[in-house]
Amino acid sequence: MNIIKLPFFIAEFRHAKTWAKAWARSYFHATCFPIYRIDKVRRADSIVFDRQQLEYLNFIEKFHCTCCAYGTGLIAYIGEIVARTEQYFCPIKHARRMLGIHSRYAGFLDYGDAADYEAKPGEFRAAPAKKS
Repeated sequence: MNIIKLPFFIAEFRHAKTWAKAWARSYFHATCFPIYRIDKVRRADSIVFDRQQLEYLNFIEKFHCTCCAYGTGLIAYIGEIVARTEQYFCPIKHARRMLGIHSRYAGFLDYGDAADYEAKPGEFRAAPAKKS
């Protein structure tokens, strides 16, 4: 392999890994959510492109806003998929305090609360379909 082509090959390989991970998340979301009767997350609710309409932004600023809107929207979309999955399968708070908890985390059972875990599993499994 030519030494000049090597960085492009590596970048292309990393890009393929990213696409494979994104495909796996989409496959999980498309197949597992209906099986467990969890409402699917609408991508359009998380990824919003509206800043291009602002007339006071120049072309470069609008381009940057598009990148940021996609990036933050994608993180919010994936975060909601993970939050609904966690609520269904493991609605237990962590022993240590965490940064960046999702909106559903406050309703999780306290760490070590075995009595409530045994008494309320169905309540948490029904909730991902109700709360958006």
